[in-house]
Amino acid sequence: MPQLHCPVEDALVVVVDIQPSFMAAIHEADRVVRRSRFLIQAATMLGVPFIATEQNPSRMGSLDPTLLPLMSTAPISKMSFSCCGGTGFQDAVDFHERSSVILVGIETHICVTLTALDLVNNGYKVFVCPDAVSARTMEMHKLGMERMRDSGIVPAHTESLVYEWMGTAEHPKFKEVLDLVKNA
Repeated sequence: MPQLHCPVEDALVVVVDIQPSFMAAIHEADRVVRRSRFLIQAATMLGVPFIATEQNPSRMGSLDPTLLPLMSTAPISKMSFSCCGGTGFQDAVDFHERSSVILVGIETHICVTLTALDLVNNGYKVFVCPDAVSARTMEMHKLGMERMRDSGIVPAHTESLVYEWMGTAEHPKFKEVLDLVKNA
């Protein structure tokens, strides 16, 4: 049975390929960007590190312009569909010394699923945020989510993870995060 909790001190957020050239064809793309931005902002407030990837950026362009200013490090360029196959990705994950990885981005049934499966095979606890991932069709999204869940990856709403990280309304960042929740 997978580890069902995602402690704040053990969490790392990975933003997978949220590039405008891909997003034009994605089902509910605005939701994916909005919920990913929420998670990145909350992670920043709560001290959870995050990294982003870009699929073939020389051809497909860079990360969504509303997310790019939130990045503390440059997105990692990749050609492989799994982030784990990209040069520098594993080094970035290892650098943060976290064993719980939270995935957001696109596409649910391809890059997100393949990354999740590789991370599980590499010994990580993996969470995916269904509200912050999608695919070209709802069917593709649903099948990707089912495959991941069947493989031990834990689905968790972005807001649920943020509240789990705080643990209590007495958390020193609770009011800041609550404002973020209300405006997300």
